[in-house]
Amino acid sequence: MRRFLLIAFPYVWLLALFLIPFAIVLKISLSDVALARPPYMPQFSWDEGIGAFLSQLDFENFTFLTTDDLYWKAYLSSLKIAAISTVLTLFVGYPIAYGMARAPEAWRPTLMMLVILPFWTSFLIRVYAWRGILSQEGYLNQVLMWTGVISEPLTILNTNIAVYIGVVYTYLPFMILPIYAALDRLDGSLIEAAEDLGCSRRSAFWLVTIPLSRPGIIAGSFLVFIPTLGEFVIPSLLGGSGTLMIGKVLWEEFFNNRDWPVASAVAIILLLILIVPIVLFQKNQQRQAEAEG
Repeated sequence: MRRFLLIAFPYVWLLALFLIPFAIVLKISLSDVALARPPYMPQFSWDEGIGAFLSQLDFENFTFLTTDDLYWKAYLSSLKIAAISTVLTLFVGYPIAYGMARAPEAWRPTLMMLVILPFWTSFLIRVYAWRGILSQEGYLNQVLMWTGVISEPLTILNTNIAVYIGVVYTYLPFMILPIYAALDRLDGSLIEAAEDLGCSRRSAFWLVTIPLSRPGIIAGSFLVFIPTLGEFVIPSLLGGSGTLMIGKVLWEEFFNNRDWPVASAVAIILLLILIVPIVLFQKNQQRQAEAEG
């Protein structure tokens, strides 16, 4: 019984917080918009039966998404922004994680606290702070003009550059922590053995350290890419109207247009874009583990 409860708990959690909400959103995506609350039809009725209910569902909303340029452009733009943001976060986060792993043992808890420290402040407040930093009258332009680097203010706010800055700053701890965990477990004798066999310090880093820290890199990349793809707050506050991301489109459909069926179809496709590559990657990792075993 104890073993059964241990196995059953994660499945119940998955059922309650993923499968049931997914089924509800899928049902709404197959419905039609209506002036009611909730604003979609059909509604299930015991008098009509489940057959009549299922006969009214269709894929019209998914067909509509393929004919409107706005949606597939939003998907492509979101994928591009999420991919570039993930690469930038990796370039910034890996040296920090490497420095933390190579720091003296007494300093590591302090460095870990400094990485986690931004989470003590509200996410919304931190994003709003970047508006004050990146605006034309903001602190960044004031410092650059005071030092003579520029002669007139730069336009950074309400551009994709501001979105990249906001994403890298917000999700940087999610990249640092998995990489740091992988590097912290790294056996230092492997680096010494590589150097004894003739590798330079730089070659040992690329041939030993990077491959052994790959699980942390992959985990951190997923933790950054997945939420960035559906991000809404950062593009809205820092990117402005010129930044097209699927999270903003989804919000517009739900709350401005009140078109729940189309919004649900957008959400279903977004979820599939995220889940399918992850499942394929896990299967590939499992095959590699079986082959090595």
